[in-house]
Amino acid sequence: MSIVIHHNPDCGTSRIVLAIITASGETPVVVEYLKTGWTRPQLLALFAAADLTPRTALRTTKSPAEQLGLLDPSVDDETLLAAMLDHPVLVNRPIVCSPKGVRLCRPSETVLDLLDHLPSGPMVKEDGTPLIDADGNRVG
Repeated sequence: MSIVIHHNPDCGTSRIVLAIITASGETPVVVEYLKTGWTRPQLLALFAAADLTPRTALRTTKSPAEQLGLLDPSVDDETLLAAMLDHPVLVNRPIVCSPKGVRLCRPSETVLDLLDHLPSGPMVKEDGTPLIDADGNRVG
């Protein structure tokens, strides 16, 4: 099984996760979900594998979640899931699938647990925080 990243190229976290995967020597399958959209079975499978619910996977900032009334805790999972199918941007990202598991890789260093090999360093997060030092060791 290869690594799959559900990616938004406009997202800094998603870009750094993709860079980490690539720097580790992997050639991931990149799914630009804003272009392809989601299917209900796909989201349910990803959420189950990553131990997420529609509520915990909901992107609450820089998305229409508030305007759609989805931030109210009384909104049920079925309503959230339906909204995610209509508005793919509502799903937080990036979600990465690898032989080691499926994770919402936010923060970006979460992806390191899914890789067979750490990338050469140094590497930093989108905010400049070190992830991998110059010797290729994980920081933090």
